[in-house]
Amino acid sequence: MIEVKNLSKAFSGKVVLDNVSCNLYKGKMNLIIGTSGSGKSVFMKCMIGLIQPEKGQIFFDGKDLLEMNKDDKKELRKNIGMLFQGSALFDSMTVEDNIKFPLDMFTNHTLKEKKNIVNGVLDRVNIDGANKKFPSEISGGMQKRVALARAIVLKPKFLFVDEPNSGLDPKTSLVIDKLIMELTREYEITTVVNTHDMNTVLESGDNILYLDYGKKGWEGTKEEIIFNDNARLNDFIFASDFLRAAKEKRMKELS
Repeated sequence: MIEVKNLSKAFSGKVVLDNVSCNLYKGKMNLIIGTSGSGKSVFMKCMIGLIQPEKGQIFFDGKDLLEMNKDDKKELRKNIGMLFQGSALFDSMTVEDNIKFPLDMFTNHTLKEKKNIVNGVLDRVNIDGANKKFPSEISGGMQKRVALARAIVLKPKFLFVDEPNSGLDPKTSLVIDKLIMELTREYEITTVVNTHDMNTVLESGDNILYLDYGKKGWEGTKEEIIFNDNARLNDFIFASDFLRAAKEKRMKELS
């Protein structure tokens, strides 16, 4: 579990995060949503230690990230997986070596043990026979699976995912969403996802935080978001006629 308390951050006097507090739960899909410029990316970067906030606390299983020493932070990083928006695979490395990279950094396993682990996670994300291929030789959807395999290869307690469906077609997006959700449940990971994809919100949102220009605008579940009375949130989520129709359909199903 991650607990964020009164987190604030400003750049050159401009407030980007304003006293944001929330809980992000183990075994749940915790989604961070909001318009461009709402502070989602800064919020995530604060949680993984890339940005230092001016104020606040970030507790990983009760331990405050901002109070950790160098050794404690290194230990925490072993328990954090990251799936980047553009997959961020190393172009010069094979699929196998990309996934093996965290094992090389953080473990003392033998090469044989590492290869067995790599093959295990490749199988788990439904990729077979791509070990020796390079990222340029596989599709965008497969690249995303490889990046996800790398993110979970150390069996992390915490998984941070930035716009997992960026650049993917709708069908592949659904497959990636389902896979992340399955892994979250299976390994009981505290998964935090930055997303603009409303299908992800309505299908996967166990716990949703809406950031409204740096402030906490709303918090709830995918069921509760359908019935929310926050006008700005509704304008953001149900901007299109298609999504408004989907909302009406879901309301009928839940009522």
